[in-house]
Amino acid sequence: MRIIGGTFRSRQLKSSSKMSLRPTSDRLRETLFNVIATRVPDSRFLDLFAGSGAVGIEAISRGSREAVFVESHAAAAQLIRANLELLGIVREARILPVDARKALEKLAAEKGSTFDLIFLDPPYAAAADYERVLEYLGGSPLVEGDSLVIVEHRRNFDLSPAYGTLARVRILRQGDASLSFYRCSPGGLPAGRDS
Repeated sequence: MRIIGGTFRSRQLKSSSKMSLRPTSDRLRETLFNVIATRVPDSRFLDLFAGSGAVGIEAISRGSREAVFVESHAAAAQLIRANLELLGIVREARILPVDARKALEKLAAEKGSTFDLIFLDPPYAAAADYERVLEYLGGSPLVEGDSLVIVEHRRNFDLSPAYGTLARVRILRQGDASLSFYRCSPGGLPAGRDS
């Protein structure tokens, strides 16, 4: 696994063959960050079901001022910390080693808790995690104004077009994976048809 762009471009990240992680592919990560490129600098980025932390670390590399990593598996949370230390970006990051829903409730209780970009990538088999997290975000203070929520999922997995205040504005398909983009207000996302 490598960082695709930004300050740490081409740097390799640590991974573990002992964990059953399904990291976002380099190609899909590159496509994602090409789409959201103008939104990343100085953003607050939330990486849910973070795995190795590659997506949130990519955001920091491209100028995010802060990334919060939520990962309930202790070994994966340790891997995120090791990758942050490897790059010397511990101060720009925060790791919450708890269940995604508990992390969202904790973050929502904090002052100034809105995120500009939220990425979630639960295990493909955990269909219930998609629904419970998106339903929570659709009524949460974590998303407001021009916040953008991006969901990685299996290409043939249908998500709802809306969750509370969140409405899907785009689906981008690549190989066996898809990215669904949700936002609660217009503006900021490059126009584009499903691909």
